[in-house]
Amino acid sequence: MQNISPKVQNQFAMLQQVQQQLQTILQQKTQYEMAVREAKRAQEEIADATDDTPMYMSIGTIMVQKKKDHVNAKLTEKVETLELRVKSLEKQEKMLQGKFEQLQTQIKSALEGKSAPNAA
Repeated sequence: MQNISPKVQNQFAMLQQVQQQLQTILQQKTQYEMAVREAKRAQEEIADATDDTPMYMSIGTIMVQKKKDHVNAKLTEKVETLELRVKSLEKQEKMLQGKFEQLQTQIKSALEGKSAPNAA
């Protein structure tokens, strides 16, 4: 690794950084997707309940009784917000994936150029 140019070493460091960012994005995306599924499951559960069924929402560390339509509206809002966040993370993921592949190609061609000096 000592005979590798500083430019390639820098690209390799950038590649590792992009890979770490990509892993973080994927973890966040997974967490948000799980939260979306949970909120949708909650909506499915309350859909069958009558309007006078007691419903509770967690607010901080306490549970507060709310009407069914209020709980459903809050869940819908939560799902929409989370889905927007997932879409944003997907855009970041695509951008980072492209950057990762570009850096990989650059490093590969630089290393191949070193090992095969006759190749122009």
